[in-house]
Amino acid sequence: MPKFKKQRKRFDEINVIPFIDIMLVLLVMVLTTATFIKQGVIPVNLPEAKTADKEEIKNEVTVYVNDKGQMFFEKEEVTASILEEKLSQIQKTQTVILRSDKESKFQDFVSVMDILKRLGHEQLYIVTKE
Repeated sequence: MPKFKKQRKRFDEINVIPFIDIMLVLLVMVLTTATFIKQGVIPVNLPEAKTADKEEIKNEVTVYVNDKGQMFFEKEEVTASILEEKLSQIQKTQTVILRSDKESKFQDFVSVMDILKRLGHEQLYIVTKE
């Protein structure tokens, strides 16, 4: 009966394919999460806040967007161009309160935000219901 000699197998190469697979999955997860955090667009159904700061805001103007896409400046119906004109007449430090209906199109909300950004308004409150 012949005796078999045990041979040690040398590892000349390391199989990195499973490591690359795991790293790609982790990369996809991080990028997906980072995209939601950066844009702040985790889909929500209702614009509600459980704990909202109740601050006394003085010297403010209110912009409304209803579910039909109509815009109002201080309860006066306006178009986007008239809204921009009216907002350009107020001070940049004055607070703008945006009340957008939950059923309104997101594009209407973005249009108002675009006007505010273009005019350099930074004091903005977005009102939600508690």
